[in-house]
Amino acid sequence: MIDIGLSKMALIGAVALIVIGPEKLPRVARTVGTLLGKAQRYVSDVKAEVNRSMELDELKKMKDTVESAARDVQNSIQTSASEFEKDWAAATDTSNSDLHGSQAAVVPAYKHPGKNWRLKRGAVPQWYKARSGVRTKAQSGAARVARFRPRKFH
Repeated sequence: MIDIGLSKMALIGAVALIVIGPEKLPRVARTVGTLLGKAQRYVSDVKAEVNRSMELDELKKMKDTVESAARDVQNSIQTSASEFEKDWAAATDTSNSDLHGSQAAVVPAYKHPGKNWRLKRGAVPQWYKARSGVRTKAQSGAARVARFRPRKFH
């Protein structure tokens, strides 16, 4: 970097005053100042662009390492899953052959719990709901009206 001290700046100013003259010196100083400002902005823009490109390269490298790690994890999961499937097939084949020779255990079929999804389920016990009169069964609007309609006596 250029080392310009106070004494060199004073010498340059004195020479400029003599060469340019006192009338044009302020205009020239403003022009020089704007040009220096533009040069500094240009240098800072170039520095920022270089930094961005370096960060982009680093991010690309990081992305590649993360992708390779994800591929390694996926491959290990697939190999362990295939080993599990082989073990499971071997275990079910031996258990089926054992069960055919002896009396087979009866496995009940799956039965859906039959939940009524229209009712809100909560942590309140059924006995408390019954005591406080909370509705636990879903009814249509017509059934509710029919339930509370006054009965006619004949």
